[in-house]
Amino acid sequence: MPRKDQGCEMIGGREKTCMRKREKTSSLSTMCNRRRTLSQFNFKHEDLTSELRKFYLPRGYPMPSELSEGMHLVNTFEEHFDDLDGYNEEHAGIKLLASSISNSVVSLASFKGSVRLFTCTGIIFGYMPSEMNILTSASLVRCLGDEAKFVDKLKIKVRLPNDKLVVGKLWKYDYKYNIAVVKTKSFPEFHAAHVHNGVKFNSELFQANLVAIGRCYESGELMASSGRVLYKTSRLDCQELMISTCKITKAGIGGPLIDSSGNFIGMNFYAKDETPFLPVSILLKCLKHFEIFGRVVQPWLGLRVGSLRAEKLSICEEIRKSFPQAHGIYVEMVSEGSPAACSGIKVGDLISTLDGIALSNAQQFHELIFDKAECALKRSEGIVFKVNVLRPSDCSGFIATINGEEVAMIKQNRWPVPEVEWMYPSKNDNSDFTMWQDLVTYRSVPLSELYVKNPSGYGLHYE
Repeated sequence: MPRKDQGCEMIGGREKTCMRKREKTSSLSTMCNRRRTLSQFNFKHEDLTSELRKFYLPRGYPMPSELSEGMHLVNTFEEHFDDLDGYNEEHAGIKLLASSISNSVVSLASFKGSVRLFTCTGIIFGYMPSEMNILTSASLVRCLGDEAKFVDKLKIKVRLPNDKLVVGKLWKYDYKYNIAVVKTKSFPEFHAAHVHNGVKFNSELFQANLVAIGRCYESGELMASSGRVLYKTSRLDCQELMISTCKITKAGIGGPLIDSSGNFIGMNFYAKDETPFLPVSILLKCLKHFEIFGRVVQPWLGLRVGSLRAEKLSICEEIRKSFPQAHGIYVEMVSEGSPAACSGIKVGDLISTLDGIALSNAQQFHELIFDKAECALKRSEGIVFKVNVLRPSDCSGFIATINGEEVAMIKQNRWPVPEVEWMYPSKNDNSDFTMWQDLVTYRSVPLSELYVKNPSGYGLHYE
């Protein structure tokens, strides 16, 4: 008499055949049910489309090209930072730091008529009895199709930390550094963040834990993420940007980056796989220029430089072979016909001094350029720099004179932001979003309750 497991082995082929028949029957039954649902609720489909238009179009989001299973929006302004749901010391510290300046962190949105164009985070940095100054990103007022243009007749709304909405007014903006200052009515319960230039960008800062903070416009929720500064050059056009490992979303653009002591380090922007930020030293110089000149004086040299620590090992080796004790900044790019090119500077050169001041990193170089431009403009003089150049390729060195030019609109930096789009998962995708055919049976539920957060984006969902 065969054992039980042997018996199963003998009839296994028949069992598999039966299982396939049952699966096929179940699949056909499901398909038929869905077709019946579609036919039965066809009139509700039109209602659903109308509700979708009311929900998505005022937020500036596109309508889906089709209604199918698992569809969801990605790159929205409602996507939050990673949840701080851990009960460990790291998450506790992040929440403590973020809450300590939460009364200075706001969210802003720009509107063209009734359609929302952009949302971002801002920080209150100036407080007077009658008005508050908010520092944020100039992406708030840029044309999506042409970043060099300002959107006319914009309406700006500010969501305060107490969830109250007030009207904001654009005061100043600069497209090279992508910063803007918005003014709004002051309230006694809020205060300005302490933004000062006491932070030193030295090795200690690169080892410190930092916290990026944002606030979602739709919900008003405060968000935070931790990370560190990297010895890395940003892929964005603005070479003054630095990089942190903090993970943020589009909603965090314009938000503050602070250290463990609550010191303001810079303002965050967004890029895939990294978080660029504009250092506080550059921000403060821009704000000073707003006050003095009404604009940011932007000298253009036509070269891109980086700190030696951020360069590849092969580059560092080549420089050390030619100049063992050399210090300075590495020339990564020189624009054809630019002031730097006319001075004789080439890619691969090392700039060791600027107007007699020894250089140790790119950040120092950018700050000195700002200071020189400010002094020259006050005296109505040309913006002229003298730099000491070392050329590792032939072990030579020389003094170059660069006649800086004030930046024209054509030389403005680009600040790309990923567009909102609909994603349609494959058949094998185990999405948490339901088919729209099933969703229409729940049309008595408000659409705002159906539109929920999901790790992979935003979409239509029911519970």
